[in-house]
Amino acid sequence: MNREKYSRQILFPSIGAEGQERLLESKAVILGCGALGTAQANALGRAGVGTLRIVDRDFVEESNLQRQILYDEADARERLPKAIAAARKLKQINSDVDVEAVVEDVDNRNIEELVSGFQVVMDATDNFEARYLLNDVSVKLDLPWVYGAVVASYGITMTILPGSTACLACVFPTPPEGAYDTCDTVGVIGPAVSWVAAIQVTEALKILLGRTQDLHGAMLAYDIWSSQFQELHPRKDPQCRACGSREFVHLGRTGPTHTTLCGRDSVQIHAATTRQLDLADLKARLEKFGRVRANEFLLIFSVETYELTIFPDGRAIVKGTLDAAVARSVYSKYIGA
Repeated sequence: MNREKYSRQILFPSIGAEGQERLLESKAVILGCGALGTAQANALGRAGVGTLRIVDRDFVEESNLQRQILYDEADARERLPKAIAAARKLKQINSDVDVEAVVEDVDNRNIEELVSGFQVVMDATDNFEARYLLNDVSVKLDLPWVYGAVVASYGITMTILPGSTACLACVFPTPPEGAYDTCDTVGVIGPAVSWVAAIQVTEALKILLGRTQDLHGAMLAYDIWSSQFQELHPRKDPQCRACGSREFVHLGRTGPTHTTLCGRDSVQIHAATTRQLDLADLKARLEKFGRVRANEFLLIFSVETYELTIFPDGRAIVKGTLDAAVARSVYSKYIGA
């Protein structure tokens, strides 16, 4: 261990040299690498958490740079996948840490494989469906996870220890109905992100150090602009679908083949079956129909009024429509059903 690198952290009594050694042998997975995910990855990487897996489906855009702290203008110009760009930065920040980038969308088909073998899961997802899925797999595998969400100047977080604390389904048995605010509709400010991520990372460090007795044990919410703070202490629900009855409905659910990306005039399309695309071959085939740009991770195809960002696993983000049927039609026309 490079004691000088972690010297100030080692001086903190709750960590010390023994705790630092333990962190270097620890493993955490981050689901989503936007604002919260980059802040989490940056803090965990600098703290010396030995293995980090970063999972994200998206690529870097200029609008991300105001709050997503591991990206720069070059990443946005190159349309690098967020997981790849984040992993590259972290390896420059701390070569002690083994960083694995996974460019995938998290769904019921892959989530168990993505989180198995890790000691804590960091929630940096951007939708309730993903969080319920994470909650199901967490309870099933007895795997701690740290919930977090931010919108505008408001942030909320809670730590879930299966078997010990309330789970997400205890607190929110069903997702909220109707439309609700998102970062793409009402914005988000960096300080709110920093507050939530700081709480999440601190909780994760306690879990990795075996100091679960120090966890805050609450659902914490804070509007950093109006300085309004809330602290709730949810109780386990014996009748909870997930941790009570162990009914993991989200793990067993057949997911949609499309997802509307709120505020981005885009629809994400999944191939109906798992497929692997040869991007070089696809580039040559599509060039006769429109403008094509590509790197080793994705291909961008502009045609008619649409822009398709296509990934090797067959997934695509169709920009220029919010109509899933139109997006599916464009995908089928040029990529194949």
